[in-house]
Amino acid sequence: MTKPYVIGIDMGGTNTAFGIVDARGNVIASSSIKTRKHSKIEDYIDELHTEISRLIEANDAQDKIQGIGIGAPNANYFTGIIEDGVNLPWPTPIPLADLITEKFGIPTIITNDANAAAIGEMTYGAARGLKDFIMITLGTGVGSGIVINGQMVYGHDGFAGELGHVIMKRNNGRMCGCGRTGCLEAYCSATGVARTAREFLEIRNDPSTLRNIPVDEITSKDVYDAAITGDKIAKDIFEYTGEILGQALADFASFSSPEAFVLFGGLTKAGDLIMKPVKESLDKNILGCYRGKVKLLVSELKESDAAILGASALGWEAK
Repeated sequence: MTKPYVIGIDMGGTNTAFGIVDARGNVIASSSIKTRKHSKIEDYIDELHTEISRLIEANDAQDKIQGIGIGAPNANYFTGIIEDGVNLPWPTPIPLADLITEKFGIPTIITNDANAAAIGEMTYGAARGLKDFIMITLGTGVGSGIVINGQMVYGHDGFAGELGHVIMKRNNGRMCGCGRTGCLEAYCSATGVARTAREFLEIRNDPSTLRNIPVDEITSKDVYDAAITGDKIAKDIFEYTGEILGQALADFASFSSPEAFVLFGGLTKAGDLIMKPVKESLDKNILGCYRGKVKLLVSELKESDAAILGASALGWEAK
């Protein structure tokens, strides 16, 4: 009989969350450890094994785990290797899938966090039943996962789908963390919203409650809090962000003709403040043959479980 559970692991730069997930997408139990606690990857894996084993035993799941799925930054689905350990404390490359498989005795698959989110959405969330869609994650950065004909697009080397680094401003664009200028991520991430706030406050003279916050400490949450009170500058920041994101989505539609874009992440909590200008910009800029055909959806996954669910969906593929 098929084993009824998988393990999902979301390795972040600060915390690693993990949980036991059933085939319906229910997180049976979950916990977390500090990613940066250990100076050696082997010690990190030892602690991960101890805590996950404790979770398995407490939920009577011994010998019931089919596979392990991991979402991690710069993780390569093909090789099982973290190629570049941005925000991780260990030297790279890290053969993470092999190390976890060896430690747990359970087959393991890894991919980057945005691809994991797309797989999770297709398995458990708003993209169930869709064969062609693009997942856009709006967090500290902008990530993406592209699904065509029901298959995740990885490209020849495992790194396809870095849509957050499509250049939106060719002239005088903002510096991006990738080292280039003008990337979508520099404008439509949570950090991009904060950067827009600083720019608007510098070049405009109209009043705003954002002026009560030290300019270098403004966050996207501060912009949201101001916008819902009717603050003009804050609302204009979301308009500006949504317009750029909508332009990007219009271009993305042209190469894969998706049935839907699924947006996930903290910025989507702003609701119509961000979604309305995104949709207006998408409709305005999209090629005529796609107009009215592409849905704009918000993730249905619970934020507290989303990372674990996205990673766990890979576990069903593990053999």
